[in-house]
Amino acid sequence: MSWREGLPAVRGKLLRDEPLGPFTWFRVGGPADVLFLPEDEADLAGFLKGLDRAVPVTPLGVGSNTLVRDGGVEGVVVRLGRGFAKVEARDGARIFAGAAVPDAILAREAAKAGIAGLEFYRGVPGSVGGACVMNAGCYGAETKDVLVEATAVTRAGERLTLSNADMGFSYRKSARAAAEPMIFTGALFQGTPDARAAVEGRMAEITARREQTQPIREKTGGSTFKNPPGQASWKLVDEAGWRGKLFGGAMFSPLHANFMINTGEATAADLEGLGEAVRADVKAKFGVELDWEIKRIGRPA
Repeated sequence: MSWREGLPAVRGKLLRDEPLGPFTWFRVGGPADVLFLPEDEADLAGFLKGLDRAVPVTPLGVGSNTLVRDGGVEGVVVRLGRGFAKVEARDGARIFAGAAVPDAILAREAAKAGIAGLEFYRGVPGSVGGACVMNAGCYGAETKDVLVEATAVTRAGERLTLSNADMGFSYRKSARAAAEPMIFTGALFQGTPDARAAVEGRMAEITARREQTQPIREKTGGSTFKNPPGQASWKLVDEAGWRGKLFGGAMFSPLHANFMINTGEATAADLEGLGEAVRADVKAKFGVELDWEIKRIGRPA
């Protein structure tokens, strides 16, 4: 009997051979062997506890920073939905958000509650869960600056509460999340009191800046490469001659040279192939190693 025929009972949804392209901003990629949409944290924990340990489990957030390869993803892909979308302002300029909450919504709700310090999330194209995994940030601020604690469920189905210090944050990374398979379910953030209008004004500035400098209406995954120490990835990509240059159906945006876009008919292989071609070219021309910021998952076609 296949492992897919003996899955633990759930209250959410289990979808077999479900295409993942529609769940990502690039709109490419093959199917998940199984896509699990848990009802809530208890449903997620029970499923993971009962699932054969040999079956790979891959969390997928809003798909803004993920490239799914054309051959699809082995095992179970977990995508959190409405049961993880709660946002709640708390006393002391704190705010809780479920892992499925888009970062921009977290920023908006913080502003409504008169909480400053989370404005930068207006410019982060991801979800709270992803922000915990990769210490997401922009414009000089990042998750480690505002996180109080995060909750997660381990591969064994155990619930964890991790403090900011437990997370082991560094540039675009949580050492704890990298070391131990887990799925974040929510997080508590600390801001400072401020007038709603003032917070919303700063968010509007971030929105305007993004619209002027980033291809936010394209099929993109946001920043493709991490910035090497003391350097800007976009500048290296640009100086190597890759801005606006087609590679199959993929291209680095003419507007921002670190934003890779699907021009319409790209495959995941086009997008990954472009990224690897640029990495090799930048290494050859400038001696600099570009590291992927976009997470690539799954099997080649």
